[in-house]
Amino acid sequence: MFIRSLTLKSYRNYEELTLDTHYNVNLFVGRNAQGKTNLLEAIFVLALTKSHRTSKDKELIGWEADHAILKAEIDRKYGPCQLELNISKQGKKAKLNGLEQKKLSDFIGALNVVMFAPEDLEIVKGGPGIRRRFLDMEIGQVQPSYLYHLQQYQKVLNQRNNLLKQMWNDRGSQQAAMLEVWNQQLVEHGVKIVKKRKQYLKKLQIWAEQIHAGITDGLEKLVIDYVPSFGGLEEDEAVLFEQFMIKLTQMHDQELRRGMTLVGPHRDDLTFFINDKEVQTYGSQGQQRTTALSLKLAEIELIHEEIGEYPVLLLDDVLSELDSYRQTQLIETFQEKVQTFITTTGIEGIHTNKLQGANICHVDSGQVKG
Repeated sequence: MFIRSLTLKSYRNYEELTLDTHYNVNLFVGRNAQGKTNLLEAIFVLALTKSHRTSKDKELIGWEADHAILKAEIDRKYGPCQLELNISKQGKKAKLNGLEQKKLSDFIGALNVVMFAPEDLEIVKGGPGIRRRFLDMEIGQVQPSYLYHLQQYQKVLNQRNNLLKQMWNDRGSQQAAMLEVWNQQLVEHGVKIVKKRKQYLKKLQIWAEQIHAGITDGLEKLVIDYVPSFGGLEEDEAVLFEQFMIKLTQMHDQELRRGMTLVGPHRDDLTFFINDKEVQTYGSQGQQRTTALSLKLAEIELIHEEIGEYPVLLLDDVLSELDSYRQTQLIETFQEKVQTFITTTGIEGIHTNKLQGANICHVDSGQVKG
């Protein structure tokens, strides 16, 4: 997978920009707050139709503009492909090869990316919501049906929470019957999400364990545990359905008192272990960084395994954050295999001798110069 060109119009601080990106490595250098990250974010948005930095689409639209337009020409194993995404205050419209897509989920997956930014350390040491978002973003890229169930689950979850708040004040039979309807729908979509997460993590574990062992010279073994709010390691949907329903029954009174749904994939988590010790609590900063790095490198290999192509790698100001050894590991992983876009405030701390043939661009106030 290869991005040949990127075009932005009224996106963040870019009024109009067309970039020739037909290089294996594209390096964007500049001071902070000049628009380097905006370039990587634009590629991410073209892949997933949402930003990794904000949930508010209006923030992506340039000052005093009605809408933003993002375009890219990409090469895939089955041929060239043109992507276009129009973001307005009314919503988003996506085109593939000039044809408007009825659903955004039909557009997602045309471009696959792996983003690695300093905040990705929070996957290891941050809250459960960050880890769930990590899972949802990555699975959604390679399995669009997962996004459908995720969206439907969220809608039902919101409706169910509203009903629980009403029921605490008025415990009528009508609300109780309605709760059964929402329970059924919540569980139907919830078990699909949990099953796909467990299947994905099995594969991610294989790659992450192998990569982590390579980075640590075999001294450390990384294990990823899925921590569900119901059930165990089962993947059978019928079993998961029954377990979820039982748990909802058990939590009924507690949910009424609190006015919210306390069980389901929206409450699940991941735990990371190195040599049987929990990394979040007991790992050193170096071990936490290595765990995050192993996860990102594993994503690259897993996407390749799933779709038969390597994704585009986006490195947002992370090379200078890594020590010399981890930096070398990262560079050697993507060299000649994965098209990579890198942002940095300066190239002094980066092994530029390992970035031969890189296209180096300077970014200043929304202007990019080669």
